[in-house]
Amino acid sequence: MDEADRRRLFDEVFLSHLPRAFRLARWLTGNGADAEDVVQEASLRAFRGIQNFGGINARAWTLSVVRNTAYSWLLKNRPAAVVFTEDLDRAEQERLEHPQASDAGATTPESILLSRANADAVKAAIAALPAPFREVIVLREMQELSYRDIAEITNVPIGTVMSRLARARQILIKALEGPS
Repeated sequence: MDEADRRRLFDEVFLSHLPRAFRLARWLTGNGADAEDVVQEASLRAFRGIQNFGGINARAWTLSVVRNTAYSWLLKNRPAAVVFTEDLDRAEQERLEHPQASDAGATTPESILLSRANADAVKAAIAALPAPFREVIVLREMQELSYRDIAEITNVPIGTVMSRLARARQILIKALEGPS
C-alpha cells in the first residue's frame, strides 16, 4: 500500500469517526484535555496500523483503537483510576456481572432519565461507573453500537457485554434515584 492509499484509507476509516472517537475518549478519561491526548495517540496508532483494517466496520475498528489507547493512557497516567473486572476476585466478578433478582428494579434507565431531566446528574452518574460498565453504556447508548460490535471492541463475549450493560443500568438507576 503506497502512502497516498494509506492516507486516503485513514481519512475514510478513522477521521470520519473522529467526533465519536473524542466522545468515547472523553467518557473514558473524564475530561476534554485528556481525551484530546488519547485521540491524538489513537490517531497515530490507527495511521500506523491502517493496513490491518479488515474493512468490516470502520466505526467499531476506530472506537476499538480509541478504547485500547485510552486504557493504555490511563494505566500510564492514572493507574489507580483503572480497575478491570478481571482484577477482581471471582466472588466480586459474579456479584457485578450476575446481580441477584432482588436487585432488579421495574424502572428503566430511560424513564428515570426522562423524569429527572437533569443532564449534569446523569453525566456524573455515568462518570462514577466503574470503567467496564461506563464503556458499555457509552458504546451502546451514546455510540449506538450493537452488542456484537461492543463485544468486538472490548474483547469480551456478548453475554458479558449484556450483563455489564444490565448492571450498569441498575447502578445508574440507583444513583439517579438518590437516597431512599
